[in-house]
Amino acid sequence: MKRALLLTGLGAVGYLAYRALKPRYDFRNKHVLITGGSRGLGLVMARQFAEAGARISICSREPNELLRAVDDLNRYGERVVAVECDVTNRDRVREFVAYTQLRNGPTDVLVNNAGIIQVGPFDEMREEDFAQSLATHFWAALYTTLAVLPEMKARRTGRIVNIASFGGKVAVPHLLPYSVGKFALVGFSSGLRSELRQHGIVVTTVCPGLMQTGSHLNAGFKGRHEEEYAWFATGNAVPGFSMTAETAASKIISACVRGDAELVLGLPAKLAVAFQALCPNLMADILALTNDHILPEPGGIGTATAKGKHSRGALPDAVTARTDRAAARNNEVAGAGAPPPLLLPSS
Repeated sequence: MKRALLLTGLGAVGYLAYRALKPRYDFRNKHVLITGGSRGLGLVMARQFAEAGARISICSREPNELLRAVDDLNRYGERVVAVECDVTNRDRVREFVAYTQLRNGPTDVLVNNAGIIQVGPFDEMREEDFAQSLATHFWAALYTTLAVLPEMKARRTGRIVNIASFGGKVAVPHLLPYSVGKFALVGFSSGLRSELRQHGIVVTTVCPGLMQTGSHLNAGFKGRHEEEYAWFATGNAVPGFSMTAETAASKIISACVRGDAELVLGLPAKLAVAFQALCPNLMADILALTNDHILPEPGGIGTATAKGKHSRGALPDAVTARTDRAAARNNEVAGAGAPPPLLLPSS
């Protein structure tokens, strides 16, 4: 027994020493491509990658968001390519990646960050909500990965960072379509890492908990949408329970530098993921009780969707003041105009 413990300890020390001495990835003059990079966490990551000396490419379905994001990122002095692109469209993704590679060179780092959030009871969700989540969280990540892999394999180097969620580890009630998409992304990303290492490509799966990005204003809410917004927005705003986008982005970039297999962000998320793994039956009971006695019942607007900014209801502004400021800072709400982005021609 003592021998086994000694060998285990020596192995752990050796592994930590290997990680400490391993060459650190340098982003200077690297091309970093970020989907969903025009607002929220994606924009904050783009800022920090640019500060590290990277050339940045971003995309979004919203041209006005791209206008503002380009103006924001140009302050960092690095080359920014912004393209209007629906990442659920395979052909447009191929065009987007090819265009950015012409402008910024081969893709060194791919960050699959595009996402959507639908909040509400299962009874108010439609098949289309699940299809949309899978298209955005899984299929879009697959399309971009397939588009960048040939050059990464040819150069035998590259980094892929998939922004999933702790909701891809724990199926939180009233977020079922979101969890389905994120569970798919976690499985894809974890398996991809094992298969691409032989080609010199490192894949990192990121599972953030609640963050203060301002996304509560653009999330979609169904059923009793004002009540759904209240619990969701409050959870995002509680200090200590949620993490700032700036802190999250810094930790994600550090994980990319190290080449970590997985990163779970935030103590509440880490505890939930650990509890799910160790006590799945008890966790299922806790989540069921939460659904039965805390979360809103079906009703309200039913299967229709209302944005968070239209669902604020009676929730005091003071509750979400912190995340509302983050929304303004991270381009989740409209601001001043900016130079036009570089747009692909219509197909």
